[in-house]
Amino acid sequence: MRLVITASSLGTVFEWYDFFIYGTLAASGIIGKTFFPGGNEVIQTLLAWAGFAIGFGFRPLGAVLFGYLGDRLGRKYTFLITITIMGLATAGVGLVPSVAAIGLAAPVIIILLRVAQGLALGGEYGGAAVYVAEHAPPGKRGHHTSFIQASVAGGFVLSLAVVLITKALMPTAMWDAWGWRIPFVFSLLLLAVSLWMRMKLSESPVFAKMKAEGETAANPFKESFTYPGNWKRLLVALFGIAAGLTVIWYTAMFSVLSFLSGPMRVDPTTAQIMTGIGALFGLFWFVFFGKLSDRVGRKPPIVIGYAVTLAALFPLFWVIGSSANPHLARAAERAPVVVSGPDCRYDPFASAQSDACGRLLDELSKKGIAFSTVRTPAVSVTVGGVPVEDTSSEGLDAALTDAGYSLDRVVPSPGNIAIILLAIIMLSALAGATYGPVAALLTEMFPARIRYSSMSIPYHIGTGYFGGFLPFISQYIVARTGDPYAGLWYTMGVVALAFVVTLVWLKEDPKARTT
Repeated sequence: MRLVITASSLGTVFEWYDFFIYGTLAASGIIGKTFFPGGNEVIQTLLAWAGFAIGFGFRPLGAVLFGYLGDRLGRKYTFLITITIMGLATAGVGLVPSVAAIGLAAPVIIILLRVAQGLALGGEYGGAAVYVAEHAPPGKRGHHTSFIQASVAGGFVLSLAVVLITKALMPTAMWDAWGWRIPFVFSLLLLAVSLWMRMKLSESPVFAKMKAEGETAANPFKESFTYPGNWKRLLVALFGIAAGLTVIWYTAMFSVLSFLSGPMRVDPTTAQIMTGIGALFGLFWFVFFGKLSDRVGRKPPIVIGYAVTLAALFPLFWVIGSSANPHLARAAERAPVVVSGPDCRYDPFASAQSDACGRLLDELSKKGIAFSTVRTPAVSVTVGGVPVEDTSSEGLDAALTDAGYSLDRVVPSPGNIAIILLAIIMLSALAGATYGPVAALLTEMFPARIRYSSMSIPYHIGTGYFGGFLPFISQYIVARTGDPYAGLWYTMGVVALAFVVTLVWLKEDPKARTT
């Protein structure tokens, strides 16, 4: 059992490392400026996050393809295929020339590699979760599969660790020029280790028994939608489980990282270290709540986690923001920036804004400064009620500096770093409560003959679309509104939906935990 858990979990860590290394570097701006055209940093960041989302968008197709193979050919060989595809695609990202070198071919190749990653990831999670669950003894399924859940977060922690170590071993100029590519190529070593460990595993005993008795599904994809009662289970798994848990987890990791290094203007390396340490200490919660679910059931931790998230998400981010950059927070409160105009419209994707008001909003968004807008006949901007005469980029900088805004990168004090870490760990606890029991829950929801397909399809639609597009949507909302906290409303909306669906329609069979 230790070999089963270790090999499956490490493979999951490595596969999610491959997927998250893109997001880790997208948050720092490297992906956008290297592979996507345009001199506008906001546009490049949004395009980089769009590339991140596209990978997630193809996860459901991977779930269909590899779920079919997993239910027909076996669990073991299917997730050997998925991890190979993932490792090769990730290394490929590190070898693609920049947009300056090969033009638009660069973003096209990057998107294709992200598609390959998405397909592979669509088959990985279901395979690993089902494989461990079908080996687990009765009454311990939640505990044993919780290591798969923790491994997803472990992949994020490993991606941050490799980035930070690589940055520390070379000058900044070398890192910016080509050193950032090393973490991508490093995935080839992780692939070799994963294949070596997983080749040692035997097939799942549940699948082996079904195959020996001739009870495997002829068409598991079709049967997932025709098996009695499965439609309802699929919908609950999609809207009640996958969507909710994913937006919480991605908010706790990627939104925190983008929030710190973006609007809060924290030094990027410091932001990565804090987020990584918080996520590392947060791994405990995944195992804790997975094990707890063996005693109290899968549903209670998830429902309570959703409820607490709805109450605590904004307060926790307010704590992080006020601690990360107190001077900026006080300046925004004491001297708010107000942009006025007859029709202030801002399009983050436009290479040039259509009017003077839009250009002002564009400048403020680039600087990460919060703003509000009001409708007036003439275009103007005030900082703390004082009109700004020179609205050029340099004039805005001078007015903001005079009002107490600090536009420099900051490193929080040790005491404030401790507060931020505590808040991240609390967010990780919410992610652990809603994510830790899920592999066991989804395994128990569906019959063995179509289990790989039935749990993978809703899981990857939920995580791929609701979660994968979270960084892009939240960043877009922030850019449009000028409110660094406004992107959290997307998380709140999805969690509210998941809370209602899970509370009302998730019916858990207590016997499933002990059989």
